[in-house]
Amino acid sequence: MIPTEDASARKRHIEEKLQQEQETLSFIRESLEKSDQLTKNMVSILSSFESRLMQLENSIIPVHKQTENLQRLQDNVEKTLSCLDHVISYYHVAKDTEKIIKEGPAGRLEEYLNCMAKIQKAVEYFQDNNPDSPELNRVKFLFEKGKESLESEFRNLLTRHCKAVSPVVILDLIAGDDEIETTDDTALNLLPENIQRDLICISMWLVEYGRNLDFMNVYYQIRSNQLDRTIKGLKEHFRKNSSSSGVLYSPAIQNKRKDTPSKKAIKRPGLDHELRGKHLSDTLNEKHGPAVGKEDMLDSEIDSYIHCVSAFVKLAQIEYQLLTGIIPEHHQKKTFDSLIQEALDGLMVEGENIVSTARRAIMRHDYSAVLTIFPILKHLKQMKQEFDQVLQGTAASTKNKLPVLITSMETTGAKALEEFADSIKNDPDKEYNMPKDGTVHELTSNAILFLQQLLDFQETASAMLASQETGSSTSTYNFEFSRRLLSNYICKILGNLQLNLHSKAKVYEDTALGAVFLLNNFNYILKSLEKSELIQLVAVTQKNADKTYKAHIDEQLQIYQRSWLKVTSPVNEINMPVLQSTTKLKDKERQAIKDRFKAFNDGLEELCKIQKSWAIPDKEQRDKIRHAQKENVTGVYKNFWQRYSNVPFTKNTEKYIKYRVEQVEDMIEKLFDTSA
Repeated sequence: MIPTEDASARKRHIEEKLQQEQETLSFIRESLEKSDQLTKNMVSILSSFESRLMQLENSIIPVHKQTENLQRLQDNVEKTLSCLDHVISYYHVAKDTEKIIKEGPAGRLEEYLNCMAKIQKAVEYFQDNNPDSPELNRVKFLFEKGKESLESEFRNLLTRHCKAVSPVVILDLIAGDDEIETTDDTALNLLPENIQRDLICISMWLVEYGRNLDFMNVYYQIRSNQLDRTIKGLKEHFRKNSSSSGVLYSPAIQNKRKDTPSKKAIKRPGLDHELRGKHLSDTLNEKHGPAVGKEDMLDSEIDSYIHCVSAFVKLAQIEYQLLTGIIPEHHQKKTFDSLIQEALDGLMVEGENIVSTARRAIMRHDYSAVLTIFPILKHLKQMKQEFDQVLQGTAASTKNKLPVLITSMETTGAKALEEFADSIKNDPDKEYNMPKDGTVHELTSNAILFLQQLLDFQETASAMLASQETGSSTSTYNFEFSRRLLSNYICKILGNLQLNLHSKAKVYEDTALGAVFLLNNFNYILKSLEKSELIQLVAVTQKNADKTYKAHIDEQLQIYQRSWLKVTSPVNEINMPVLQSTTKLKDKERQAIKDRFKAFNDGLEELCKIQKSWAIPDKEQRDKIRHAQKENVTGVYKNFWQRYSNVPFTKNTEKYIKYRVEQVEDMIEKLFDTSA
């Protein structure tokens, strides 16, 4: 049972808590009432705001729509005004541009093209919108006049700035020595850069808007004339300086060469040697030689043509590069083909003239003319690959011009080689044409000289020989085949020469002089072969050619020595009279000794007198023959002289014993010496 005090306390506690809860509940109720009141107030406010918004919207929307309509009207008015301005501007184009069009594009190409663009747009507008308008005719007239002015400006720019390239610049351009510094690239520009830009602009406009390609004809005609003048200028440069020695280079290169004397001299393009006047002499001609100075002129002509060919290739390459920026792509090859025709035809005609001249000379048996073909043909073959690259895309007739010229030169050269070999074999044995002193015959020196020229053009000569045998070029064969062909030809020439020399030697009444003649000629041939590569070429088909010629020389030496039998035979020990042991000689014995001394003296004097005028140019051979004769003659004479010089076979000793042994040696030493 709970105590009363505790119950009372608990009751009070519950009552207090209840009182608190009631107060809280009362507070919540008041709060809810306030909240409801606030809600009602907010609803009332919102309702009022909504009503006002509706009133505002009903007032603003009509104003907005009206404003929007006004804005649209304003935009339409502005667009209309802009269109009107644009249209009106077309009516002012003629007036605004007429002055500039009449004055032309010179010096203000960009401004001029802008005017032409305006005129073109005006033409298009009137054609589309008002084709019957008089303004259309006016702008059309201005457009055509402007187009004509642009075409005229294109021509004028080319004409004013297309100048022939200086021969000095060309020679620098084609100089073959890498150690020589070429001129600045600017010197090789065919047209100034600003002029090129103007030409490109005009070209693009004429193609795109002018619908006119006539300017391409103007371009190739002017550039073709410039290229042709450049080539002719180079040719004239060589002609004027034909008296100068060597190749004509620019002062820059000459100074460079002067400053560096140890460096290799510049070679002609494609030419590995200098054809000097002697080499090009007409001594091969039966009429004996040209006028003085003709050789230098011929040498200059060869130089000129070779340099002109090289210059054409280089200039054509530069012309094509220039053309690609100015001429539309699908017209470039055709325009380039037309551009180079005049200069190329000039070179081909000149080449054919060289061939024709060589043919006429060959018909006159002047085989030196083929020497002009060799360096030119060699150079043309070396340049053929570059030619083909430059002419790529041109007409077939253009591409075939060089091969036709090469074939013509090869055919002519092959004929000359063949006829030269026949001429060596069939050269007549003319007594008046034989050297009186038995020295080297002109035919021999000319033949060797001709063969030496072939060394510088082995491949070219082999191609000529192959074209005769197989109808094709040796380029399809290997190196050994080419050497064998040339070796066979050289051996043929030497064989024909040897046969002819033997025949010519028979012209001499004196067999000994004939032997000296053959000895000189064979020795000259052998020495010439050994001093050059000819001996190696001959060895391809004849292994021991040098031994063969030495044998021929020894054979002729023996024949020559037989002429001295008339001197040595009377005093030869075998022919000496057998003397009796008695101190007194018989008349018959004395006479025999007299006769032998006299025969020796007369024979010695006669041979020394005759043979002193004979010639053996080679010192080695001359000394060899003199030494052999000294041993041969003085040997037998010394024995005879020792045996009979003290024998009393005559009272007039000086009449018969005219020469001591030393004197005989001195007389033999003066053989082959016209100054003795």
